[in-house]
Order: sequence, then C-alpha cells, then structure tokens
Amino acid sequence: MRLADTIGSVLAQKGFGAFQTTPEETVYDAVKKMAEHQVGGLVVTSKGKLVGMVTERDYARKVALLGRRSHEVHVRDIMVSPAWYVGPDNTVDECMALMTEKRIRHLPVLQNDTIMGVVSIGDLVKWIISAQDGAIRHLENYVSSSYPG
Repeated sequence: MRLADTIGSVLAQKGFGAFQTTPEETVYDAVKKMAEHQVGGLVVTSKGKLVGMVTERDYARKVALLGRRSHEVHVRDIMVSPAWYVGPDNTVDECMALMTEKRIRHLPVLQNDTIMGVVSIGDLVKWIISAQDGAIRHLENYVSSSYPG
C-alpha cells in the first residue's frame, strides 16, 4: 500500500457501491439513511447520474444551525452540486490533495459516468497508515539484518 496506489485499489479492498439519495428526498430521510448505514455522506443521483453530494456537515451547517426543519427541507436545497469526484485510476495522493484543497471528506468514484463507490478521508488515512506500517516493518527487518536478500 502506497500513496501512488489507485483509488480503484482502495475500493477493491473497501468494497464497491455507494449509498444514495435523490434531490427530492427530505433532509430528514437522507440523514436517517446516513445513520442507518453509519456513513457521513450520500451520493445524490437523478436518473442514475451523479448530481451532488450531501453530508452530515451540510445538514449541520445548512439546516440545524439555521433552525430549519429537516422534514421540510429537501436534499437539493443543501447538497453540494456539482460534486467533486475522481476516477478509479486517480492515486491516493491525488485524492488526498483534492480533499484538502476543496475541504471535503467524501469523493464519489466514477468510471464512464457510473458510480463505482465513495472514498472518505478516513478510508484514505487508513490506507496511508497501512502503507507506513509496511515501510516501517521493512526498515526494521533491514536494520535487524533479517531482511530477505
């Protein structure tokens, strides 16, 4: 596992697929779906195409803090659109840079306009930690002279 690994590799380990909502759904139903699936964001689709992302952060900032009622507000009113997204050939490093620059925590992964999945900042951090652990083990083996070769 390395920073140069592709997001396709991350999805292969994490699993493909994405929890979705529509622009017409109420924010209450979208947040309920996030809670049920223990995710922090949903892909927003219309006619099978990506049209945005909605996250717990959107709910907190655009509904709860403004005193709006989640049963009356629709996803289209708070979603980020157009959504930032990546392809399966983008690297972990590129995605981390995009997430940092755009201050986002979830990235849909699209291939030929088909949603393959979503990677979160947590998924990428976990991937990077695994890569670092592997490098440390190799260095420890090298220093202790038990390195193969």
